[in-house]
Amino acid sequence: MSIQERIEALRSLMEKRRIDIYIVPTADYHQSEYVGEHFKAREFITGFTGSAGTAVITLTEAGLWTDARYFIQAAGQLVGTSITLRKMGEPDVPTIEEYLKETLPEGGTIGFDGRTIPVSEGQKYEKLVEEKGGKLLYAEDLIDAVWETRPEISKKPVFPLGLQYAGKSVSEKLADIRKEMKKCGADFHVLTTLDDICWMLNIRGDDVDYFPLVLSYAAVTMDGVKLYIDGNKIDGPLRDALAANGVSLSPYHDIYEDIKKLKEESVLLLDESKLNYALYKDIPEKVRMINKPNPEILMKAMKNEVEVSNIRKAQIKDSVAHVRFMKWLKENVGKIRITETSASDKLDEFRKEMGNFLRPSFAPISAFGEHAAMAHYSAAPETEAELKKGSFLLTDTGAGFYEGSTDITRTYALGEVPQQLKDDFTIVAISNLSLAGVQFLKGSCGLTLDYAARKPFWDRHLDFKHGTGHGVGYLLNIHEGPSGIRWRYRAGEIQELEKGMVLTDEPGIYVEGSHGIRLENELLVCEGEKNEFGQFMYFDTITLIPFDLDAINPEMMKEEEKKLLNDYHKKVYETLVPYLTEEEKAWLKVYTREI
Repeated sequence: MSIQERIEALRSLMEKRRIDIYIVPTADYHQSEYVGEHFKAREFITGFTGSAGTAVITLTEAGLWTDARYFIQAAGQLVGTSITLRKMGEPDVPTIEEYLKETLPEGGTIGFDGRTIPVSEGQKYEKLVEEKGGKLLYAEDLIDAVWETRPEISKKPVFPLGLQYAGKSVSEKLADIRKEMKKCGADFHVLTTLDDICWMLNIRGDDVDYFPLVLSYAAVTMDGVKLYIDGNKIDGPLRDALAANGVSLSPYHDIYEDIKKLKEESVLLLDESKLNYALYKDIPEKVRMINKPNPEILMKAMKNEVEVSNIRKAQIKDSVAHVRFMKWLKENVGKIRITETSASDKLDEFRKEMGNFLRPSFAPISAFGEHAAMAHYSAAPETEAELKKGSFLLTDTGAGFYEGSTDITRTYALGEVPQQLKDDFTIVAISNLSLAGVQFLKGSCGLTLDYAARKPFWDRHLDFKHGTGHGVGYLLNIHEGPSGIRWRYRAGEIQELEKGMVLTDEPGIYVEGSHGIRLENELLVCEGEKNEFGQFMYFDTITLIPFDLDAINPEMMKEEEKKLLNDYHKKVYETLVPYLTEEEKAWLKVYTREI
């Protein structure tokens, strides 16, 4: 069935249900950033495979809204369809809400699967149809009726994350959560976010590609936890361990009926930004709700001492794998056939050799030459390039070790590259090092610090259209709140930086039709000196991989910038030497030499 045939089948159902506009987001029932195969409804109806975007289908038009990371990719994948690409944030491009206001007729109806829409969006649509004297239909998934070969919801098993990795027991975590509940006067706490639930119960799974998450909901009371999950996914020993912590199991979908039965005197702690609209609408009207961020979010982001120790080990493992990959790449490009995919596979081979490797921590980006200009390019057999000398290879990849998740980007010069590419690479390196080297007062957030990374770009009237950094989960989501580093305000990312948080540092330059460069390290937030001015904080760079000196133009760098690079490379060499062969040590010595 072609994309157009799928849209026409959907429109036929819309006409029968008297729906004027149907909205298909990129979402599961848990507001996850990345979703399992069963939930890829937007991809099914549009053919666009990016991780972010919303399709809006009317009886005569179809549009796809996505952000700057995917403009090039989406434009290519929508060719030959009747779907219009709406570039979010660009001048003269209406927001979805503006488009709906303009397009929905008086008395019209908007439809969507309420389980896949967050509360805030659902409320906007609710208000919009009220203004138009129309209706909202959110109780039916029309895509399901069209998608005849839809994959089933994952049934893969759940596994425990041992205390040697989690660092804190389930009982301790539940005690901390109940303290927060008591503090705000709540006796019932509903959780729908998969990473929060997995963190709370020290469990992991395989329900979302690359991310070891478990499809579930949870309800926490002062004396128990109800976990809504397919019970066949949990074996006897894990079931017993959960029961010992007061965790009982209920069928996955039962939460929708159970929430309707909440007693009127209940006080419910929830995070509307993390809840889906359908579940929210099932809460009895007289139940008092306390809407504030899930307490698990901040607890999870501030890694405990065991987690930090493990994360450092994971970073060393991945750094050694990257050094071996970089050496192999430099020595073999132009001698043997290497493609974007085979290069990525080779890097994972080196990772597997390090032990305790579970899987890549997200879909790998391996992009040669002009492909790297697409910030979230994905190599495919029909489009992937063979690596050749004279340009860059960008790899944005990650590893899921039991010791933690990594997210690392490197850009490698293959042979001699043009001067402009070296100059661009050097700007990105200066930006990365400048952010990593800042000291700041406790209370600062990413909005405060982003200027350190942007200044080398803005001084040259350049910029990059993505955030500079994001939080990283421990064998959970690779993008983790509540902190991030960007210059524009973004809800959910303005939490002050706290000791134990891990964030990325990933500036880039993207020149369409030519090349792309990104350099990404992970930074651990640490406490520094405390004096009469307050508690000072600093970043410890825990990713330890050379910045390719074959692509650096030292003449562009100030002395303090050279020192930042030289100090970083000295740290790389001294930390990794114990794990390398004599040949690898000699090679690394060259690529971490002082400039």
